[in-house]
Amino acid sequence: MEMQKARSFALIGYPLGHTMSPPIHAALFALAGQTGDYQVMEIPPEALSGRVGALRALTGFNVTIPHKLEIIPHLDALSDSARRFGAVNTVRCGEQMVGYNTDVDGFLRSLREAGVETRDQRVLILGAGGAGRMMAIELALRGCDVVLAVRLGGVPRAEGVLADIRALSPHARARLVLMDEVLPLMEREGAFDLMCNATPVGMFPKVEAMPATEEMMAGCRQVFDAIYNPGETRLLACARRLSKKAVGGMSMLVWQAVAAHEIWDGSSYDPADIAALTVRFEREMAKTGR
Repeated sequence: MEMQKARSFALIGYPLGHTMSPPIHAALFALAGQTGDYQVMEIPPEALSGRVGALRALTGFNVTIPHKLEIIPHLDALSDSARRFGAVNTVRCGEQMVGYNTDVDGFLRSLREAGVETRDQRVLILGAGGAGRMMAIELALRGCDVVLAVRLGGVPRAEGVLADIRALSPHARARLVLMDEVLPLMEREGAFDLMCNATPVGMFPKVEAMPATEEMMAGCRQVFDAIYNPGETRLLACARRLSKKAVGGMSMLVWQAVAAHEIWDGSSYDPADIAALTVRFEREMAKTGR
């Protein structure tokens, strides 16, 4: 009997430290009845080009900071989403190395499974970095009225995001406000359907911080926080205390991993199983305290 070639996968980034990727992918391989060795590869930015040959030998790999843009010149092709967002977080290897962006899949599917509508909504996005840019572009293209809220230092980056949106869809509704202008805007125009936190405020170890005031939270019907450590951020706890629907970043993390397995293996998953995995990893994160 011919031996089946071992399948190898990896997460590349630098520095990586503690990451949830190996246990999440191991659980997804097990759910789908697949096998695969998943390793963590810390690759400094200056060493990336010298490691491309080793990466090509893998079955597939995930990409995180600082390589999401830098990996692109080494790939043979890009999916539409990777091209649209100018960033890659999943690569399928083989005759060609093809880059994908499954962050957007994780974002949209985590909201969909929670019953949060993502079309034609009024959305407040806090932050205009990589995650904020992805959220703003995708939601604006889905017909949402997007307001990007940033501090003064974030204005140039936010203006770049707005320019990207207009280049993709000249009639998309998207604008910029400073954080201290959010409450006056709510008073003039009413509540938001959804608030999305795309900043690192509230992430471990500074878990007592919150990117929005309780008054701002009161003017939003639903809240999404991209932070997954801790699983219950102060922002989410505040949202639930105010009886708002709240979705945490662990759900996005698990669903973007699901999208990677769909790309690598064509696997399919029961949403109930993914919800159970999300709860499991939130509890594990809480136990480790990291």
